[in-house]
Amino acid sequence: MVPDISTGGRTYGLLAYRYGPGRRDEHTDPHIVAAWMTELAPDPGRDPTATLKQLTDRLDLPVLALPKDRRPARHVWHCPVRTAPGDRHLTDAEWAEVARRIVHATGIAEEGDAKACRWVAVRHADDHIHIVATLKREDGRSPRRHEDGIRAQVECRRIEKEWGLQILNEGDRTAAQRPTSAERAKAERTGRGEPPRETLREHVRQALAGAANEEEFFRRLTEAGLRLEKRLAPSGDILGYKVALPGDRNRDGEPIWFPGSRLAPDLSLPKIRQRLAAGSPGGEPASAASSAPHTSRPASARRDAIHIAEKAVTVLAGDDEAAGAAQLIGVGELLDAVAQTAPTSTRKELAEAARAFERATRSHIRAEQVDHRALRSAARGIVRAGNALGKGEDGGATAMLLSTMVLVAIAAVRWHSARGHAQQAAAARQTAQHLRAAYRSASATPMNAMREQGCQLPALVRDRYAHTVEAALPGQADDILREPGWNALAATLAQADRAGHDPDALLQQAVEWRELETADSMTDVLVWRLRRIGKLPATADLPRTRAYPRTPPPQPRPPKPQAEEPAVRNDTNSARSQGPRR
Repeated sequence: MVPDISTGGRTYGLLAYRYGPGRRDEHTDPHIVAAWMTELAPDPGRDPTATLKQLTDRLDLPVLALPKDRRPARHVWHCPVRTAPGDRHLTDAEWAEVARRIVHATGIAEEGDAKACRWVAVRHADDHIHIVATLKREDGRSPRRHEDGIRAQVECRRIEKEWGLQILNEGDRTAAQRPTSAERAKAERTGRGEPPRETLREHVRQALAGAANEEEFFRRLTEAGLRLEKRLAPSGDILGYKVALPGDRNRDGEPIWFPGSRLAPDLSLPKIRQRLAAGSPGGEPASAASSAPHTSRPASARRDAIHIAEKAVTVLAGDDEAAGAAQLIGVGELLDAVAQTAPTSTRKELAEAARAFERATRSHIRAEQVDHRALRSAARGIVRAGNALGKGEDGGATAMLLSTMVLVAIAAVRWHSARGHAQQAAAARQTAQHLRAAYRSASATPMNAMREQGCQLPALVRDRYAHTVEAALPGQADDILREPGWNALAATLAQADRAGHDPDALLQQAVEWRELETADSMTDVLVWRLRRIGKLPATADLPRTRAYPRTPPPQPRPPKPQAEEPAVRNDTNSARSQGPRR
């Protein structure tokens, strides 16, 4: 059960939409299920003589009774309450009980208070109600609604437990502010795919990913096409910033600005400065700055990030909470960097993964003064290397990195779960799902090429590598040999063999590197580990002449019996070989 509290200034407009047909005629049978005093609340949905104007005037009466200079500008309190998908449909009487408990818990109308605020609960769908109240009591005072959102959440958790509904995760006030219903309605009306708040938050996060300093962060914002305005002190120092989308204006034609703190708690300028100070990235990684001739810059930057991401997994498995929290922040930046430079085939899934993980980067555990410079440097290298292609070495390196990032997301789930961070653990799980989907797309081409190469290996070579697998993983060899990726693993072992590695020792090292139980495909994980450890290309090589020095030579075949040569040959070549007649 999810409450979502907001405030506004027009009671009539809010009620008119709730009693209207909705944008897609989804509102059916709108009616009041509960009110401050049922006999005083006219119901335009059930009473043909009642009007929206009458209901509005009754609700606003305590506000209108005050002098104009004492009337609050935003006097409307709005709280939709929705059951979770899959929950049973509550009756009108049950929804009335929910509404009374919510207004009591939030301080809008405590039980037994005859001077409380006026309110109504309107139902126009099976799965939710809208509670509308005016924020002046009958005695002219304002209600005591401190932390009303938190108190509404707590009461909803109690109702869920008592009524056998799905028990949702409790919030901890570290989440970014969600778009209001008015913002969502405007986005739909103007044809935007999402409210501007969501778009701006993503752009700001991406501008921050791997930024070396404040100046670079602001430059990236303007390069992304955002309107930027800085708040300056008389001395000229920057005190804050706000951003707006071009074309997003209010009814007066002015840009709708969002300060960083309204986008997310960690995007205020002071928080950004703390992050830049704690983890300023160094110079561009050497391999990204001067890659080998056969490796592109995006591929090299992704290979550098793999090693750093693996270290983050180790830190998250440890007991240092501050270090773990810092690593999560750095991983969030790395995901933002990968998402904005990803090939088209995986960009959407990676953007969703980065958005989901944004929730997992924030908790009440402080990460200040803890170094996450390596992750920020990896993010910076990926951004500076530019967009990756979805094929060749770029495609293989992207798949290799995503395979590791799935492991990082799983480590984040465990880290948050061990500390009771339900919201963040759920966000990390969602991230892992998006990363798996992106990996499947990114790995399709390079893995298919490796499988094809593995199918072309001689039978004796494949058998020898099967024995290699049985020696390294005696209890899991049968499962590995039955996986679709076995041919790719065999091709990788052959490629390592040609590169001068000992396949048996290299596979043993890959197996001992980290557990395989959480892997969706053990062969895929082993393929990328082998290529990572052995510094092999991220794609299959296709040599003109295949040489397998460790393959035992085939057994000699018995000589075939010589056929008796005919005395006379009829073909032209034979006739010519006999020479001229004398």
